[in-house]
Amino acid sequence: MKPVKVGICGLGTVGGGTFNVLKRNAEEIARRAGRGIEVVHIAMRSQNPQCDITGTPTTADVFDVVNNPEVEIVVELIGGYTVAKDLVIKAIENGKHVVTANKALIAVHGNEIFALAREKGVIVAFEAAVAGGIPVIKAIREGLAANRINWLAGIINGTGNFILSEMREKGRTFDDVLAEAQALGYAEADPTFDVEGTDAAHKLTILASIAFGIPLQFEKAYTEGITKLTTADVNYAEALGYRIKHLGVARRTEAGIELRVHPTLIPADRLIANVNGVMNAVMVNGDAAGSTLFYGAGAGMEPTASAVVADLVDVVRVMTSDPTNRVPHLAFQPDALSDHPILPIEACESAYYLRIHAKDRPGVLAQVASIMSARGINIESIMQKEVEEQDGLVPMILVTHRVVEAQINEAINALEALDDVVGSVVRIRVEQLG
Repeated sequence: MKPVKVGICGLGTVGGGTFNVLKRNAEEIARRAGRGIEVVHIAMRSQNPQCDITGTPTTADVFDVVNNPEVEIVVELIGGYTVAKDLVIKAIENGKHVVTANKALIAVHGNEIFALAREKGVIVAFEAAVAGGIPVIKAIREGLAANRINWLAGIINGTGNFILSEMREKGRTFDDVLAEAQALGYAEADPTFDVEGTDAAHKLTILASIAFGIPLQFEKAYTEGITKLTTADVNYAEALGYRIKHLGVARRTEAGIELRVHPTLIPADRLIANVNGVMNAVMVNGDAAGSTLFYGAGAGMEPTASAVVADLVDVVRVMTSDPTNRVPHLAFQPDALSDHPILPIEACESAYYLRIHAKDRPGVLAQVASIMSARGINIESIMQKEVEEQDGLVPMILVTHRVVEAQINEAINALEALDDVVGSVVRIRVEQLG
């Protein structure tokens, strides 16, 4: 059979990796796909020195690729919401299949894109949008199709994980490690999306939709970053037998779906608590399979290219199949998506780590215990440190049992109102992931 002709939009890190993998493994890929895959057009702003694209037509205008009648599959690797959306919509309207690594585009505009793709009978594949080279979307959408997914939790941003790993292992400050992450290329000059959790929330939104059969609802995800974490909190957590990770959590409850990204204490003996550096991991709990853990490189030139090319192989395999019998974009048939609501963070349930700075006076601990007890909050453990020399205050660290967030909010307000409590109470959520 004739090879399938592909156009790549964006020849940066991932685009260059995709071109190289397609070229290097062309024979193996053709054996898997049943047909060859040939790159016939590339849109790029500048040459990638790691790619030899000699003989392949290029352009500076991505829409030249989308409008090229020879191109059957468009690979969108330019990122962002604006031009990328217009490019993908135009490709679909032109009857072309699309492969993308753009998590922001899928999380925010995926519902619209998938509806148009169904109307036009084309495929939009996006495995590379979540967790780089880890095939977690395929695993949940297909490998765990027999399961009712109860919850999933993931370390899905390598920059944040690198920062927290360095803070724990070397006692470094957040600002110090962030500067190194930027120097190493792990973090952008503006690291907001990584350290404030937006990037992870994009990915979690996609995973939750596939796990629970709900529309993509990024705007309802609760997002909290790691910029306020201190080395002291990392050390206190370690002393209590926990590790702090920037975790994305999606959990099904009778009331609705929890969809939240925030710093989280995890027991140190959990496998996911020992995922360090820039690596990613996603833990999925299903009623039949139990808990499964998917681990690997969450970013990088060839790991992400691996997922892009895998999507290309899938698209090539099903190009001749009946469009109504393809694997649905969000795992469930479009007319069977659930309207189960996304819960506000105040209605979510978790255990909590609280750090309180109190004056060195008798009876403070009793006041704290009284406030917690009055609101039905049980304390799992408590640790009181020595008086800090610089301000004469006593750090008190509490870990609670699971409770609805609205209750802990009331307790924190009451604690901060005490005359003997100074400043804000630090709150970090705790997940056992058992």
